[in-house]
Amino acid sequence: MRAPFRITGHVFTELDSLVVELSEGGRSGRGEAAGVYYLGDHTVDALEQVAAIVPELERGLDRAALQALLPPGGARNAVDCALWDLECKLAGRTIWEQSGVAPRVLDTCQTIGVLPTPADSGAAAAALAGYGLLKLKLDADRPVERVRAVRGARPDARIIVDVNQGFTLAQLQECLPEFAAARVEMVEQPLPRGGDDGLEDIESPVPICADESCLHRGELDAAARRYDMINIKLDKTGGLTEALLLADEAAARGLDVMVGNMLGTSLAMAPAFLIGLKAKIADLDGPLALRGDRLNPIRYEKGRAEPFSRELWG
Repeated sequence: MRAPFRITGHVFTELDSLVVELSEGGRSGRGEAAGVYYLGDHTVDALEQVAAIVPELERGLDRAALQALLPPGGARNAVDCALWDLECKLAGRTIWEQSGVAPRVLDTCQTIGVLPTPADSGAAAAALAGYGLLKLKLDADRPVERVRAVRGARPDARIIVDVNQGFTLAQLQECLPEFAAARVEMVEQPLPRGGDDGLEDIESPVPICADESCLHRGELDAAARRYDMINIKLDKTGGLTEALLLADEAAARGLDVMVGNMLGTSLAMAPAFLIGLKAKIADLDGPLALRGDRLNPIRYEKGRAEPFSRELWG
């Protein structure tokens, strides 16, 4: 990575990802996954899961059967996305044609990690002049001061904040009026997964989004009682197939949708781009944190991501 990236309880220093490539009839499809670190879903485990289903893949396993064969997580994500890519290549169709989702330029967040001081957060925001949507990572250390510093540096920007499970309910209730005053548009995952039932009893002046608390459709009922929005990540859902279903079901329940990522190259962002086109907020800036990217990468320009080419994926 270009620099260490800190959030509540974790510091990212490198990207460890799994790439699956499937071939048939002289065509190949690829998928990339990083897994879900806070669930113990790591690349080495994903590799073992994929190796265990090689016989089924060789017999022509399709995406529908894959959903029952592997649980949600990085392994299924990599295989599912590789199958989507291979289907497109074999059919001679783009992913836009195959999925029925129309491409367009996507506005995406530019993320600021947890930095040593609020002044550092403000300076990072000032350096992002021209970026329209900023995502500020917070922990329990001076969160209001950090938000004020970013708002002071960028009075023109849209701001969302992500706590990554770092608050107590009391801390959240103390911060919410200040966040609203600073024109924060959304607070992501303020409370711990499994410890967020208190959200059912509060009225928030700022929309609250589930990330760690909503992995897939099986957790949507609880999320709908507690949150205004869900953050869909393909590593959590176990691929694009489940992610598309989750996005549609969330929308049917009146929940807003966000798309995010667990870090990755443009190969990991490309399938998630389709969810971004259905989402209110897109957070697909993962490749910008890396020292290098894939050939034919997604093109980013000041918070705007262009539709990718079929040479990358799909």
